[in-house]
Amino acid sequence: MSELLVDFITSLDGYASGEGWPGFWGLEGPEYLAWLGEQPEATYLMGANTYRLMSGFAAGEVPKGQDEFRPEEEASVDELTQASKVVFSSSLEEPLTWANSTLVRDDAVEAVRAMKSSGGLLSTIGSLSLCRSLLRAGLVDRFRVVMFPVITGATGEERIYDGYPDVALEMIEHRTFDGRIQLVEYKPRVLEHPPLGVPA
Repeated sequence: MSELLVDFITSLDGYASGEGWPGFWGLEGPEYLAWLGEQPEATYLMGANTYRLMSGFAAGEVPKGQDEFRPEEEASVDELTQASKVVFSSSLEEPLTWANSTLVRDDAVEAVRAMKSSGGLLSTIGSLSLCRSLLRAGLVDRFRVVMFPVITGATGEERIYDGYPDVALEMIEHRTFDGRIQLVEYKPRVLEHPPLGVPA
């Protein structure tokens, strides 16, 4: 049975990106980058918007507001290019140009439900609406957030948790990188209603 990880990097106030900010908000450090390099092989799941953005980076399109890629950003995109990727979209056309990418037009929830029976690690990248759908369906085994020490109230884009159901989170890991970047990882449980009492 495969394990499904929803994996986000965010500002402290829950934005996935910010206008004018570089990747990782320019705050990645050696401990965090080393940890990224140690992550197990996974099949990455994404929607059309994330595919368009990331495949553009892989083709050499530089993020808005930058003149060139920083080495850390380039390495991250190169690693994704080598990885297996599944793209859920009804608007993209085959063949997908980004290497190792498979297009799936079927319902994402049902497709991922079937994929989970095959073994191996499945991990999302970006794709906020896809992550929300998978969480609502009860398919997410681990919910991981790496928070960078910035508040992007003026420039933040892509609020992550809008439209989410209520979710109880059981912490299974936490860690600090480079004295400033905070990882929290949880086992999620979607709630039909708020708890009726305070846990003992």
